[in-house]
Amino acid sequence: MKKITIAGHEIAPGSSIDIDMPIVRLYTDTDISMPIHVRRSKKDGPTLFVSAAVHGDEINGIEIIRRLLRLKSFKLISGTLILAPMVNVYGVLNQSRYMPDRRDLNRSFPGSEKGSLAGIVAHTFLNEIVKQCDYGIDLHTGAIHRSNLPQIRANLDCPETSALAEAFGVSVLMNSALRDGSLRQAALDLDTRILLYEAGEALRFDELSIRAGVRGILNVLSKLGMAKKVNRKTHEKTPYIANTSSWIRAHHSGIVTNLKNLGDYVEKGDNLAEIGSPLGETFGKVTTRRAGIVIGKQNIPLVQQGDAMFHIAYFSEEEEEIADNIQSMSEFLIPTSNNDDDKTG
Repeated sequence: MKKITIAGHEIAPGSSIDIDMPIVRLYTDTDISMPIHVRRSKKDGPTLFVSAAVHGDEINGIEIIRRLLRLKSFKLISGTLILAPMVNVYGVLNQSRYMPDRRDLNRSFPGSEKGSLAGIVAHTFLNEIVKQCDYGIDLHTGAIHRSNLPQIRANLDCPETSALAEAFGVSVLMNSALRDGSLRQAALDLDTRILLYEAGEALRFDELSIRAGVRGILNVLSKLGMAKKVNRKTHEKTPYIANTSSWIRAHHSGIVTNLKNLGDYVEKGDNLAEIGSPLGETFGKVTTRRAGIVIGKQNIPLVQQGDAMFHIAYFSEEEEEIADNIQSMSEFLIPTSNNDDDKTG
């Protein structure tokens, strides 16, 4: 088996270890470290990392990793699993998307050991963790006051990545271009295949998103032969690929009355929301330009003209069927009789 060493700790096959990976010190002379959990099987296999809170206010992923670690039924049967629940520890402390130097960590890769604070963190995570992995799952949410429907974003033109994205088990897959400075871009340069899971809202736990995330990770581990297949009735409907999407923006500033929700199917010309004045006057309706599925929306009922309000994904398949699939996934993961101790759905 290949050697796995993180922050000077060599992790032997068949062992598990928690590591406080040093980053840099604060100006208060306080050491800051990144918490890492490593679990290795005695049997050789792939190495996969799961990361959360690259943006410090996107905390859904922290809970996904916590629940995965607490699963009594989960056992690694081959390979190595590396879990990093708080990549941007500074952002988590400050409940902020950004690093203290006001940089976006997910635009700072591959970083540099002699660069900015964001560059140092990016360099450390890339070289200590990502460089040793064959695959990765990076957990994200929408921004402040903005929710995302559970979805996987990945390079679906790569057959291997596409197969893992489909195995994850959410209804919507986005064929997403790489962004310069992103973890996904830097990982690809190291030949590490990455899935980016988007679900929920910043600074909030969303039960559907969390359960879909835990189950998705287990499904990917099973696909790679690293864990046994989830021993439950599964949501087996085929996911749908969206190659394009767009944001619908506010045409007026005012008070919002939403008419559509995440996962809704919309036709061209449908009303998504009304915008009005504090005194009750209606300025107008926000409408769709073409048929699609709502995969993201602003939650705060106050908008300025030009604000992004609804994110619509467009498919070549029948959108009404996709909306039914999304509803089926929601009902499967959060059934009316809530009797699942492991909380994976």
